[in-house]
Amino acid sequence: MSNITEIQQDSVAQDSVTKEFAKLLEESFEINQINEGKIVKGTVISIESDLVIVDVGLKTEGRISLNEFSSHDGSHSLEIGDQVDVYLERIENALGDAVLSRDKAKREENWIKLEEDQENNVIVEGIINGKVRGGFTVDIDGTQAFLPGSQVDVRPVKDIRPFMNTPQSFHILKMDKKRGNIVVSRKSVLSENNSIDRSEILNNLNEGQEIEGIVKNITDYGAFVDLGGVDGLLHVTDISWKRINKPSEAINIGDKIKVKILKIIKEDMKISLGMKQLLDDPWLDSESKYIVGNKYKGVVTNMADYGAFVEVDGGLEGLVHVSEMSWVSKIQKPENYVSIGDELEVMVLEIDINKKRLSLGIKQCVDNPWENFAQKNPIGTVLKGNIQNITDFGIFVQVEEGLDGLVHLSDIDWKVPGDLAIKEYNVGQEIEAQILDFEIDKERISLGIKQLADDPIGAVDLKKGSVVTCTVINSDRGGIDVEIGDGFPAFIKRNDLSMDKSEQDPSRFEVGQKVDAKIMSFDKKSRKVTLSIKALQISDEKEAIKQYGSKDSGASLGDILGEAFDKNSETHDDEVTEDNEDNEDNEDNEDNK
Repeated sequence: MSNITEIQQDSVAQDSVTKEFAKLLEESFEINQINEGKIVKGTVISIESDLVIVDVGLKTEGRISLNEFSSHDGSHSLEIGDQVDVYLERIENALGDAVLSRDKAKREENWIKLEEDQENNVIVEGIINGKVRGGFTVDIDGTQAFLPGSQVDVRPVKDIRPFMNTPQSFHILKMDKKRGNIVVSRKSVLSENNSIDRSEILNNLNEGQEIEGIVKNITDYGAFVDLGGVDGLLHVTDISWKRINKPSEAINIGDKIKVKILKIIKEDMKISLGMKQLLDDPWLDSESKYIVGNKYKGVVTNMADYGAFVEVDGGLEGLVHVSEMSWVSKIQKPENYVSIGDELEVMVLEIDINKKRLSLGIKQCVDNPWENFAQKNPIGTVLKGNIQNITDFGIFVQVEEGLDGLVHLSDIDWKVPGDLAIKEYNVGQEIEAQILDFEIDKERISLGIKQLADDPIGAVDLKKGSVVTCTVINSDRGGIDVEIGDGFPAFIKRNDLSMDKSEQDPSRFEVGQKVDAKIMSFDKKSRKVTLSIKALQISDEKEAIKQYGSKDSGASLGDILGEAFDKNSETHDDEVTEDNEDNEDNEDNEDNK
């Protein structure tokens, strides 16, 4: 009985130990879940030379660098027993100490405060302390924020140095705690402060009003002009009726200028200004001053990749496109032909008042060499020239100084395909060609080489259904190459070589062999002829049946064709006999002579 009692007592004691261990383990988990990664209260229990020992209620204390409690000058007012907020990173490290941080606690506290400031649109103080890509860094009570370049001021700022290392006011635009990003704006604070004053000034301004202002800033697209408390934008296109690439070509920072208010958008507090609108528009009477086809003196004022701008008498600028500079030279860049400041003669090609465009030409002021050449050399003229260039589509031949004509692939040879025939020619070679056509407006001359020889197709009757005698010149697996008449090329496909499949082998045909074939089609434009021996055989078979047999005769197809063959053979033998007799008579006559 006593043994049972002892066993029961041991079991109770073991249960008690287990429950105590479970309780401690649960408390440990609770500590980890509740406190790690958060700010906790701690008590300073010791201050050493460079460390502060802080008790946060754990098994072990944490050690924090004294610097984290010091001000910018290195001093501190910390005393033993002080309550401090610290950030608990880990409850226990490898050495068994709690890992604490005062700096992280301050950043966490600051982040929470900044989130509240953003939510309530509260202005915060910070110091611009560095430059990064796209903007600047701002220190807000130890927390780094990003200030985009566009958010520094209400107008573009070239030099930010006066704003750095001094307290500035900002609005918080965006916060991302996960990435640790804060974006702020100084511009929004300034706009808010000036909005009332600017509104009053705007109310005293009207569209169409002429007013003086001072140029405060210049960009590539325009200039900002101070109108006495509000800025207006003078776009580069509104500075002068003449073409200018940059505002700095006409005005400078600090210049006092007179402008006209073109548009006011009070909701956005934006003002558009113009200078050229104070002067008469030279385009108003341009149609009466500049007549299409007339020539005028002008000066080259500017260059572009596609042409040169020329100011003609009267102050208007027009464009001379590179294609309108020379009749014969292929100009890639305008500066290779003209220079800024050049005085020259131009012709008005087109004028568009609505779009304010004036198209000019230089080459039109001299005779057109293409027209002169066409007058001296009518279509059909045969001439000589040197090959200037060979391309995938033909041969360029110099027909006159600066003028080239084109021999297209299709006009090189009657018999040989153009892509093969062109290989026989070289750059610099002198050749003879015939003028086929002119396109003066497109500056084109069409030439032909094959036209110097007779077309072999002219001596052959190539009507559909006609029978022609061909000469085999080559054979391959696909069929046979043949020539019709005086060298006109054609091709007979394998399955058109015979009615009998066993005789459709191209190799049974020898080079030089004569064969008869039927013309199935002829495309005069592409010069392609479709021939068929099989079709001729079928046609002959039908004719034989028609002449020597019928469906009701009882004769087989072989009998019919045999009779037809015998008949043809007899006729052929008679012809041969007659030919022999004629030959013998001719030989006797020769002997008598």
